[in-house]
Amino acid sequence: MSDLNYKSWNEECAVVGVYNIQDASNIAYYSLFAMQHRGQEASGISTSDNKKLFITKNKGLVTEVFNKEILCNLKGNNAIGHNRYATAGEDSSADAQPVFANYDLGQVAIVHNGNITNAKEIKDELIKEGAIFQSHMDTEVLIHLIAKSKQQTLTDRLKETIPKLKGAFCFIILSRTKMFVIRDRNAFRPLSLGEITNKDGTKGYIVASETCAFDLVGATHIRDVEAGEMLVFDKQKIQSHIIMQEDPYPCVFEYVYFARPDSKVFGRLVYDIRKSMGMELAKENPVDADIVIPVPDSGVAAALGYSKQSGIPFELGIIRNHYVGRTFIEPTQEIRELKVRLKLNPIKEIIKDKKIIVIDDSIVRGTTSKQIVKILRDCGAKEIHMKISSPPTISPCYYGVDTPTKSELISANMSNDEVCKYIGANSLSFLSLEGLKNSIGDGNYKFCQACFDGKYIV
Repeated sequence: MSDLNYKSWNEECAVVGVYNIQDASNIAYYSLFAMQHRGQEASGISTSDNKKLFITKNKGLVTEVFNKEILCNLKGNNAIGHNRYATAGEDSSADAQPVFANYDLGQVAIVHNGNITNAKEIKDELIKEGAIFQSHMDTEVLIHLIAKSKQQTLTDRLKETIPKLKGAFCFIILSRTKMFVIRDRNAFRPLSLGEITNKDGTKGYIVASETCAFDLVGATHIRDVEAGEMLVFDKQKIQSHIIMQEDPYPCVFEYVYFARPDSKVFGRLVYDIRKSMGMELAKENPVDADIVIPVPDSGVAAALGYSKQSGIPFELGIIRNHYVGRTFIEPTQEIRELKVRLKLNPIKEIIKDKKIIVIDDSIVRGTTSKQIVKILRDCGAKEIHMKISSPPTISPCYYGVDTPTKSELISANMSNDEVCKYIGANSLSFLSLEGLKNSIGDGNYKFCQACFDGKYIV
C-alpha cells in the first residue's frame, strides 16, 4: 500500500488468510510471526465466525500487538492478517491493516501487499463524487469501489472493480462467510496457497506471502496464486476466476533481499537462487583473497556460493544482532547509521591481517557498506573486496517496496569506481543482469527488474 500524499515511498508487507481452520486467529498469528521480516511497523488480524467480523490491529511487532486473551477474542475459523512496513517519516497508526468497513452487503475486512499506481487518480474522482477517506492507504480506494458498485454479490463487485486497478497488489478480503484472494495481472509480489488438515479430518486452507509461514503452522504448499486470479473460498470449497489478463512480471528483488531463504517464491527455493547468485558472482569477478565472509543474513547463501565456486574458505567474520531491524528503510540517516553499529559486530581474530571478500546482497544508499568496510579496517583487514550478489540499484520501486528516491540511490548517481572510493573498499563489483538471469535459470518467468534497469512494467 502507498501513501497517497506521495511524501515518501511505499511499503513491502506480509499478508495471510486462513479459511475453515480451527483456531484461525492462532494460525494467522504464527504465520505473521514467520513473516515478521516483511513488516515491523504494525500488525493486525481480522476473523469471522460466519456471523460477524472481529478485528485487532496496532503499531508494533506481532508479539507486541497480540496476546493470548486478544487471540481468544478473535473468534471464528476464518481469518486474515497483515504485517506493515513503515512509510518513512509518517505516523502510521491510522494505516495499520486490516481495513474494516460496513457497507450495503454487510461487513468486510481487507489486507493488501503492494501499491496501486493509479490510486490517486481514482481517489480524486471518488472525492469529487462525495467519498470521504480516513487514511493515506491506497487500500481504502478498493473499499469505496466495492461500496459504489451496483452488482448484487461481493464476488461480482470484485470482478467489476479489480480490473480498474493498476500496479502491484495481493488482496485478501474477508466477509462474514467467505474469503477472497486476488493477485494482480503482473504477479509482482509473491502469494502462495496451502492446505491444512484439521483435527477432525476436514480440510482448511491458508494463503500467505511466503511459504515459510506454511512450514511453521504445518501446512502443505499447493501452488502459487496465478497472475490475475481471484480465489473464492466458500463452504470448504475453492472457486478460481481469472479476472484480469495475465502478464506475469514477478519482482526479482524478492530473490535478492526480501524473502526468507527457506521460502519458495515464484516456484523456486530462495536459498538455492541466492547460492547460485554467489557462484555466478565468483565466475564474473574473481579475486585473490584469504577468506569469504557474508554480510548477515541475506548475504550468507551468496557467500557460500562464492566460496564453493572460488575455492576460497567461507568464514562468519561478522555476527549480526537479530534484535535490530533492517537499515535502508529507517526514517532518518542518524538512526540508520546507529543501527549499523548495533546490528553488525566483526570477529577480530578472523579478520586481522586477512585479504577479505565481503559478500552483500545489494547497495542502496551506501551507508551500511561504508560502515562495514570501516569496522573491518579497524579490525586489521589487509584488503577488503566488496562483492554484491545483484546488479547496481539505479531506480526506485513503485510496486509496493519502500525504497529511496533516485537521488538517494548511490549507484544511480556515482560510477562504480566512485562508489568503491566512497565506501573505502579496495575493489567493488556487482553481479551483472545476465548473471542474475543465469542464477535464476527459469525460462518460464519474465521478471520485473526495474530497480536494476529502470524499465517499468506499469
